[in-house]
Amino acid sequence: MPYWGADDAVAELRRALSNRHAQADRLRYRNVLLRVIRRMTQGVDVSGVFMEMVKASATADIVQKKLVYLYMCTYASLQPDLALLAINTLCKDCSDPNPMVRGLALRSMCSLRMPGIQEYIQQPVLNGLRDKASYVRRVAVLGCAKMQKLQGDTEVDGVLVNELYSLLRDQDPIVVVNCLRSLEEILRREGGVVINKPIAHHLLKRMSDLDQWGQSEVLAFLLRYKPRSEEELFDILSLLDGSLKSSSPSVVMAATKLFLVLAQDFPQVQTDVLVRVKGPLLAACTSESRELCFTALCHVRQILRSLPGHFSSHYKKFFCSYSEPHYIKCQKMEVLCELVNDENVQQVLEELKSYCTDVSAELAQGAIFAIGSIARTYTEQCVGILTELLGLKQEHITSAVVQAFRDLVWLCPSCTEAVCQALPSCEEAMQDSEGKQALIWLLGVHGERVPNAPYVLEDFVENVRSETFPAVKMELLTALVRLFLFRPAECQDILGRLLYYCIEEETDMVVRDRGLFCYRLLQAGVEEAKQVLCSPKSDPSLGLLEDQAERPVNKWASEFNTLVPIYGKARWAVVTANWATEPRCGGFPCAAPMTAGTESLISEGNKEVLQVHSDLAGLTLIPKAHLTAEQFEKTWLSLDVNCQQALPWHGAAHPDTIQTALQVVHIQTIAMSKAGAQPWKAYLSAQDESGCLFLTELLLETGNSEMQVSVKQSEERTEALQHFISVLRTVMGTVQGLKS
Repeated sequence: MPYWGADDAVAELRRALSNRHAQADRLRYRNVLLRVIRRMTQGVDVSGVFMEMVKASATADIVQKKLVYLYMCTYASLQPDLALLAINTLCKDCSDPNPMVRGLALRSMCSLRMPGIQEYIQQPVLNGLRDKASYVRRVAVLGCAKMQKLQGDTEVDGVLVNELYSLLRDQDPIVVVNCLRSLEEILRREGGVVINKPIAHHLLKRMSDLDQWGQSEVLAFLLRYKPRSEEELFDILSLLDGSLKSSSPSVVMAATKLFLVLAQDFPQVQTDVLVRVKGPLLAACTSESRELCFTALCHVRQILRSLPGHFSSHYKKFFCSYSEPHYIKCQKMEVLCELVNDENVQQVLEELKSYCTDVSAELAQGAIFAIGSIARTYTEQCVGILTELLGLKQEHITSAVVQAFRDLVWLCPSCTEAVCQALPSCEEAMQDSEGKQALIWLLGVHGERVPNAPYVLEDFVENVRSETFPAVKMELLTALVRLFLFRPAECQDILGRLLYYCIEEETDMVVRDRGLFCYRLLQAGVEEAKQVLCSPKSDPSLGLLEDQAERPVNKWASEFNTLVPIYGKARWAVVTANWATEPRCGGFPCAAPMTAGTESLISEGNKEVLQVHSDLAGLTLIPKAHLTAEQFEKTWLSLDVNCQQALPWHGAAHPDTIQTALQVVHIQTIAMSKAGAQPWKAYLSAQDESGCLFLTELLLETGNSEMQVSVKQSEERTEALQHFISVLRTVMGTVQGLKS
C-alpha cells in the first residue's frame, strides 16, 4: 500500500538530487541516494526520480554506482524509455579499468527487465567471459543464462555454449561452478549440461579448490556420469572419500548420494558408506537449525527402511527436547519406533510415556500412537502403559488410547482380554469423532467380553439426536446389530429405538440407508446377519503387511538428498505434476537444436563428443541391436511418426562420415543414398535397454538448407524420445563441424 504523502516525498527527493551543493559534496549526495533507496524498500513509488538517478550514475564513486544501479534494476520495467538512457553509462562502465566497476555494470545490465535489452548486453557478456578479472568472469557466466532466458525459445547460441564449456577449465573455482549452472539453464531442453569422462575427472581434481556450495553443486552434476569400468569407478570413489568427512552437511549428503548411485552394483560398498555417514547424520539431527534437523531425521527414516536398527545404539540422540518444535518431535518419535529392540525397549517406552502428558494435545496423541505401534512387538508392556494413561481421565489421551487399542486388538488377538478389561468408563471422557468410533467398534466386536457394553452403547443411542458426526451414527448402527446377535435380550430394545430414529427421523441419507440395510438384514434372519456382520475379529497377518520389508538401497538411492524423503513420494509426485511443462512439439518436449561447433567443447576430439551421449541417464542404446532391411520396412510401415523436426544443414551430405559418426553412438544405418544423390535419404535404427526401437528417416532435398528428420518409436516413451533426438542432433552437428 503506498504511503500517504508519497508525492510530497518524491518531490522533496527530486529537489535534493538536483541540488548542486549536494552534488558537490559526495557524502551528502550519497545520503540523498540512501534516502531514495530507503523509500523504495519501504514500498513508496519513487520512480518519479528516475531521470535524476540516471544522471547520478555518471560518477567514479563505486558506492554511489551500486545505489543507482540497484534503483535502476528495480524500476527499469516501469520506465523502459528512460532506462535506455542509462545503457550508455553501463556499457561505458563495462570497460572501466576497475574490475569491480566492470562486474557491477555487467551484473546490472543483465538484471534490467525491459524489452530489447538483449541486443545491448550480448557483446558486454562475451567480452566479460574473456576478462582478466575472475569477478567479471563470474558475473558474465551467470549473465549468459539471463541472456538466454531473455531470448526465449530462440536457438541456443553455439558460440556462447562453446565459450562456457571452455571456461570449465578456468582457474577460478567459482567460475567453474557458475559455468555448470549456466550451461544447465541454457541446455535445459536438451537434458542439461553433458558430463563426460574428461569433464568429470577435471571436476574431481578441482574439488579441493571449491567452497562448500561449489562442492555440493559439482557432486550433483557428477551423478550424470557413469564410469566405464570397475577400476574407474573405484578411482572416483577414492577421490570422493574426503567429501564424506566434510564439515558441511550438504557436501556429506551430496557425496553420499553419489556413492550410493555409483556403487549400485556393490551393496557392501553402499552399506559401508551409510555406516560412515552415521556420525554426520546424528550431528545434523541434534543441530540447532530446525530445518537441517528435520531434513536429517527424514533421511534417517529412509535409511532405516534398508538397514533396520542402523541407529539403535544411538537411540538417545532421538529423545525430544522441550524446546524443539512439534514437527521435529513427531519425526523423532517415528524414528524411535523403528529403533526399539530388547535392550532399549524399557527406556524408549518410559521416554514416550513422558510425552503422553505434554501440554500439546497433538504431541501427546502422537506419543500414544507410537506406543501403540511398539505394542505390536512388546504387547504386555505397552498395554500396561496405555491402561495407566486411561486413569488420567483426559479427553484427548483417552481418545488416543482407545484408538490405539482398536488397532492393536485387530493385529494382536492375544491382548484382547486386557483391552476389554480397560474399556469400562472410557465413554465418560470421550468427545471427538475418532475416539467415539474406536470405542463403539470395540464394544460391537468384543462386546461379549465387556459386561456393560450394551449399557455404554445405550448412552450413545440416547444422545444420538445431538450427535453431529454421521460416521459415529453409522458405526453405532453396525456395532449394536453385531452385539444384538450375541446378547439379544439386552440389546433388543436399544436396537429398536436406534433403527426407528435412523429410518424415520434421521436427515442424513447415508445414515438412513445404513439403518434400512440393517433392518432388512435382520428381517432376512439371524444366521444370514451373522454371515454378513460377524467377520473375523482380528487379522494378525495384516501386521506383517504393514511392517514394510527391507527395501534395497537402490530403490531410493536416486531420491536421497532430494525433497522426496521430506514430502513423501506420492506428495512429491503431485507437487512436480503441477510444475509448468516444457514447450511441446507433437505431444512431447522438443529438444533445442545443437550447434555445429561441438568439437571445441571437449578436448579429446569429436568422437568423445558423440560418446558422451551414450552416458545419458535417460537413454542407453544397445550396441549390438541390428535390424534387417525387411524387418525395418515392416516395422516402419506399422508405426506412426512421433516427431518431425528440421536440422540446419549446408552443402552436400557425406555418407561415410555420417555413418561413422552414427556408429559411435550405436545407431545402425539400414540404408543410405550415395554422395551427391538428389534427394539424399538415409534410414536409421536404434534400440535402448528396454527394447524400445527408434526408426529414423533423414531427408535432404536439393537447395534446401535444412535436413528433415522423422522419428518413429515402437513404444510411447516421451523422455527416451527426447534424449534420442538430442543424441541425433549432436551427431549431425558434429558432422557439420567436421565439414567446416
